[in-house]
Amino acid sequence: MSVLREAMQQYLSLRRSLGFKLIKVGRVLESFVVFAEKEGISHVTTDLALRWVKLSTAKEPATLADRVNIVRRFAIWRSAADERTEIPPKNLLPHRYQRKAPYIYSDEEIEKLVRTARRLPSPRGLRGPTYATLFGLIAVTGMRIREAVSLDRQNVDLEERILHIHKSKFRKSRLVPIHVTTCNAMSDYAEKRDRMFPVLKSAAFFVSEQGTRITNWAARDNFAVVSRQIGIRKKVKGKRVGCGPRLHDMRHRFAAKTLVDWYRAGFDVEREIHKLSTYLGHAHVNDTYWYLEAVPELLELATQKLMEEKKEDWDDD
Repeated sequence: MSVLREAMQQYLSLRRSLGFKLIKVGRVLESFVVFAEKEGISHVTTDLALRWVKLSTAKEPATLADRVNIVRRFAIWRSAADERTEIPPKNLLPHRYQRKAPYIYSDEEIEKLVRTARRLPSPRGLRGPTYATLFGLIAVTGMRIREAVSLDRQNVDLEERILHIHKSKFRKSRLVPIHVTTCNAMSDYAEKRDRMFPVLKSAAFFVSEQGTRITNWAARDNFAVVSRQIGIRKKVKGKRVGCGPRLHDMRHRFAAKTLVDWYRAGFDVEREIHKLSTYLGHAHVNDTYWYLEAVPELLELATQKLMEEKKEDWDDD
């Protein structure tokens, strides 16, 4: 084992022991170390990082900058033990990540997605119900994709209509209440699943045709298939999943729609938004406020509300 590979493993083990999953970081550093080993170099240098990132198949400047920053953070840690280590400059590839503007699905599009997903073909007939129920759940709760596919049966309390989310992003846990209609849909799915698999193969609530937990990537791939079928996602030559609205945008839709409904109903959004932030599992309420500037309709409603409040203040004066 090379010295650099051993250092990488120590670095990942240390950070994972602190609660970080580091799935992407692990893949990126593995790629970097493999390149360093081929080059016969046993320590991090700026030149090595640049030559490595230029071989990346990714073309987005933000993605390339992120990969270099992952190596940079590793180099900062490594420099304490290896004085030969060069720490790549902070703005070696100057590009800040900009969050993609959310796609806000219409109610009709959500209905088409769920209805079309239910018709996904499979030998045993479970693929359709699995993804129809999964997509519907994400749409009406705003759950993250990984949270939904990570649900175990013991996390789903259909009697109390509560979902238990354990140690999701930022290792936060929370309770997610669900509507009676959502509860009924999940109960119907569970009955179909249990008839097909009377003997448990997995603790997962959502399972594949083989009875194993469905993956994050399988959910995204099946969503892409359904999205193309209903015409909201375009086929792109050379890309298997095409391009267009994402499954994660269902989470954005839930948040944006909730805020829009509150504004239109005359609620005090400043007070209520903390409830939404908790329900969504955001690390900070600022993550929820992002929707006010990301969704034009919300920005307009917020501005209108502010102007009304100012007018009231002027009238009082």
